[in-house]
Amino acid sequence: MLEASTVTLWWVSLGLGVVVSLVVSLLLWLIHREAQSINAVVSQIWTTGQRVANNTVHIPTLYRTEETVAAILVRAGRIAEGAATIEAHANGCPGCPQCMKSH
Repeated sequence: MLEASTVTLWWVSLGLGVVVSLVVSLLLWLIHREAQSINAVVSQIWTTGQRVANNTVHIPTLYRTEETVAAILVRAGRIAEGAATIEAHANGCPGCPQCMKSH
């Protein structure tokens, strides 16, 4: 038969094993909970990053639009100058619109 000290040693070992297992389980649960929290925050960051990317993807198009608008403005200025010239001629020419037909 086993001595009492040997049995006690086994019970202490088993008790320590249970305590260590509980501590490890607790630590793993805490790590898991923190990982879920981190995952939730990272998910929010990812979603926000995608929204920012979707909002900034059109910036190069806006630069091209600005260039096109600038070209239209130059042409509109030329048209306005031509219209002003025609208006000045029409206001100062007693033969208009007949003189326009002769030109």
